[in-house]
Amino acid sequence: MRIILFCLAFALCCCSQDEASLFNGKDLTGWDTYVGPAYDTARKKFDSIPGPGLNNDPDKVFSVATVDGGPVLRISGERFGGISTKEEFSNYHFTVEFKWGQAKYAPKLNDKRDSGLLYHGVGDHGADGGFWLQSQEFQVQEGDCGDYWGVAGGGFDVPVVKVGNGYVYNETGEMLTFHQDSPNDRHAVKSPDAENPTGEWNTLELYCLGDSAVHVVNGVVVMRLYNSNLKKGKIQFQSEGAEVFYRNFKLESISAMPL
Repeated sequence: MRIILFCLAFALCCCSQDEASLFNGKDLTGWDTYVGPAYDTARKKFDSIPGPGLNNDPDKVFSVATVDGGPVLRISGERFGGISTKEEFSNYHFTVEFKWGQAKYAPKLNDKRDSGLLYHGVGDHGADGGFWLQSQEFQVQEGDCGDYWGVAGGGFDVPVVKVGNGYVYNETGEMLTFHQDSPNDRHAVKSPDAENPTGEWNTLELYCLGDSAVHVVNGVVVMRLYNSNLKKGKIQFQSEGAEVFYRNFKLESISAMPL
């Protein structure tokens, strides 16, 4: 089994053909940035004028910063968009830590702080709302970490129970399809809630094998997902109106689901 370590404390000096450095703690080498249209606060809608687009980030929405004594990937949230790996991945265990910052921006000034870990990202940048790749989403949002969203046509089957107007993960529940064209919509809620209070670091783990995935928050399995229509792709982090920091990336290839 190959282990690919992406340590934010230092840069890898060399990589084999089968390795990639996700984050070297100094710059955004190995990543593509994408910034979508601006939000017009007067008209309360996103501009019809395209944003800066691919690898053009004049507002430094995506940058390297120092937090708690070490380098982090900082996402300001000021503009909606995403930062994605140039490489595609499949069959892996991915771990990353995140913590919320203080800044918030329209149109989410009064909403929960929001970001997202997108995986199996494919196709054109901006496919979802002009901002994100077609992908599967491991939700990163205050109180909702671990939820599933199908992004721009991504779809999974999830065992759930219906609660109110939504569907909540339950390992022994009914297996339903979540996709933008599904009668169940594209959102399934995680269970239980394992997120730490805002201001503390959280550890997210994502297991992907074939067409299955598992979402883990702070060591707790909060969702198992099956029959993905996407099985390989880029990893992308969302900028969605809130400042957020990511650190300590680790990617390990797997040949069996360990949990």
